[in-house]
Amino acid sequence: MDMTLEVIPLPVSDIDRARDFYRDKVGFHVDIDQEVVPGMRIVQLTPPGSGCSIALGDTLWKSTPGPTPAPGSYQGLQLCVADIEAAHAELTARGLDVSDPVRYADSDGATFMYFTDPDGNGWAVQEYRRRAAEPLHKVLGDSAGA
Repeated sequence: MDMTLEVIPLPVSDIDRARDFYRDKVGFHVDIDQEVVPGMRIVQLTPPGSGCSIALGDTLWKSTPGPTPAPGSYQGLQLCVADIEAAHAELTARGLDVSDPVRYADSDGATFMYFTDPDGNGWAVQEYRRRAAEPLHKVLGDSAGA
């Protein structure tokens, strides 16, 4: 049985502010922005090239078991890019307050930069240069055919 991680609910205090932030400053695509059932608005956004989205919702947590996470309580969400310098330039040009890239080692996958959303949810952006030649969707497609 295949299982794919496709949507991560993200706790935010203001859906419109968060939607605008992820769309305008981070460059995510807005897939859904509507009341999906009476009283439940969902905004789903996807990073360019990603198979996984984030979902923002004001009553989203009422439909899931367990505690309701506080806005800003998620840390360690991670995006991957093939060229961190190009990503840094694009994100800063969009007005995102993102750290300078930090190279922890010379190996591929060891360079990161960081930002937070307006609520304080923390993100890392990892450079994985191999993705320029081997996009994840191609690697997964090739392995599925093997």
